[in-house]
Order: sequence, then C-alpha cells, then structure tokens
Amino acid sequence: MRDSSRYRVHYETMVRPAEEDRTPRAATTAVLSDAEIAALSDFQRRDLIRRLQDPIHVLLPRPEVARLHRRVRLTLMVGGTIAMIPWLVYLGLTLPAEYHARNWSLAWIGFDILLVLMMATTAYLGWRRRVLLILPAFGTGLLLLIDAWFDIVTAEPGDVWVSVGTALLAEVPLAILQLSGALLLFRFVVLAHPLHDRSISPWRAPLPF
Repeated sequence: MRDSSRYRVHYETMVRPAEEDRTPRAATTAVLSDAEIAALSDFQRRDLIRRLQDPIHVLLPRPEVARLHRRVRLTLMVGGTIAMIPWLVYLGLTLPAEYHARNWSLAWIGFDILLVLMMATTAYLGWRRRVLLILPAFGTGLLLLIDAWFDIVTAEPGDVWVSVGTALLAEVPLAILQLSGALLLFRFVVLAHPLHDRSISPWRAPLPF
C-alpha cells in the first residue's frame, strides 16, 4: 500500500502536470486568468498581442521592398488615372458608332475562358474553405458585370432584350452574390484580426505596410 501511495503521488506531481502543459489553456491560465483578460481594455489587449506575436520585422517585408512597391503602385495608379481623362475625351470625340472588329470570336472565347477559370477557382477555394477565395470571387463578380455590359451594348437591336434579360436574371445577380460574399469575408478577416482597432471601420482599416 505504501508503494502504491508513493506511485500515486509521483503520478499526480509529475505525469499530470506534464499532461496539462500540453494544453494551451492550462499552460496560460496560471500566468493570466480569464478574469484578468476580461478586465483588459481593447487597447491593452492589442498591446499584449503585439508583445506575444513574432517581432514585426519577421512579419513584414523589408522596408525598402515595401517602399518600392508603394511608390511604384501610387505612381502608376495616379499617373494612369490622370492620363485616362484626356484619353476618354479623345475617344468620345473620335470613335465611330460602328466598327468592324477583327478576331471577334477569339476575343469573346478568350474572355469566356478567363471567366470560366475564375469561376472554377472560386468554386474550388470555396469547397476547400480557403480565405484566398476573396480574390477570385471578387474578380469573378467584376468579370460578370463586364460580360453583361458588353453583351448589352454590342447586341443587335433585335437581340438587345435577350441580353438585358440574361443580365438581369443571371449575370448581375451572380455578380452581386460574388462581390458581396468577397466583401463579407474581407470584413470578417479584418474584424477577427486580433490587432484590429474596433473603433475603426473595417472599410477604413489601414494597410500594415
């Protein structure tokens, strides 16, 4: 009996703590209890998470890479926006109402192949439940709206109502579904991020770099 009691004490003091150490909750409640966490303000929680996570230089790209990407992106987008304004005016004044297009079938087949690939990628990532779904879902929604637009504006007078009906019954609703789903997922990802400041709207969340 004495040996049995000694073995039981050894188990309680050595084996069970080792098992508890493998449980994340048991390993941290002795340091910071649930009540103490509940008493923390939102700012204090984010500060604690910052201290617990990997150093910021490990998570972010090198500063020179981030600066280069930001500079190039802003330059191209701002410059492109400004350049497009006179270009649109020029097109509006010079483009004919009708034009005999070359490679018409190739243009539409290529566009539809791209649309099918985007839809298939969206379906696959949704089936696999991957956050990367945001990108192809949003892209698919935009392509569907573009498809509806060109179907309508390039249709013959006798076919225009068919294009309008297809857009209203299929392309536009599916586009709204894809775009809204991508935006809802994006909103959740921002709000669920432990460092997100809840006083800031997810649509105004700043870039990390």
